[in-house]
Amino acid sequence: MKAEVQELQDAMRELGYIAEPSIATAVYLAETMPKPLLIEGAAGVGKTEIAKVLAQHMDTELIRLQCYEGLDVNTSLYEWNYQKQLLRLRIASEQHMQPERREQPEQLEEIIFGRDYLLERPLLRAITRPDAAPVLLIDEIDRADEGFEAFLLEVLSDFQVTIPELGTISATHRPFVVLTSNRTRELGDALRRRCLYLYIEHPSLEKEIEILRTKVPEADEHLATQIAAFMHELRKQRLMKPPGISETLDWARALTTLHRDRLDPQLVEETLGCVLKDRYDIEELRGEALEAVVTAAVATATTV
Repeated sequence: MKAEVQELQDAMRELGYIAEPSIATAVYLAETMPKPLLIEGAAGVGKTEIAKVLAQHMDTELIRLQCYEGLDVNTSLYEWNYQKQLLRLRIASEQHMQPERREQPEQLEEIIFGRDYLLERPLLRAITRPDAAPVLLIDEIDRADEGFEAFLLEVLSDFQVTIPELGTISATHRPFVVLTSNRTRELGDALRRRCLYLYIEHPSLEKEIEILRTKVPEADEHLATQIAAFMHELRKQRLMKPPGISETLDWARALTTLHRDRLDPQLVEETLGCVLKDRYDIEELRGEALEAVVTAAVATATTV
């Protein structure tokens, strides 16, 4: 199995995702067993990106369900195309005056509650793909309520759904499922038991440098090292919203756009909005606190 995991790790790297052996192993096992993979970690550590890279690697469709408070079956599974149904009923009423074209109520009901009038939402779409198994990304499951989580358990158990007007629809190809959570609420034990689990930390300094070199190759190498060191030092501070990898990449691209090749306190303060997305964090870091972080980052960068 070690060779297969290494092959997957190399493939993810070629697609721009720097994965540790633990990440590659979890993805390989979830794909092979197969079982849903629940990925937890702070915002911006690369949880969602795993599903995107995996869909590229498998050369299959990525179907994404973005969770939020109040998410229900109609939004996630299916709903009927009411406008199309009403139009069909109007046509039927106009045909009522022509006996030779008149449809019986049973026939009309069968037509308007057929698959042509069904709007597939992400969960149903993932089950009904006829050609190949898709990657189903259930993003930020912790934002949905417990009722939706219970409904999701049923879907993930058998990969089939029941639509009253059509009956039970089973998966043609079992989708590969990735669930992500930022831990804004604790997930239920029943959901956790059905999944393999992966927790992703903020990257190490060396990994963040490698990510920068891969994702922003146009950035000056010395600047990339200083940026990674600054982010590493910044996450040690008490922040409301610690920056993730996406902020690191945005900042690197911004500084490259400004044609800068090294950090200094004034430059960092002028571009801090690329890194911190909370006004209180920005206010807390100004002045001497910011200079101390920049100084520590520059000193760290010289030793890498």
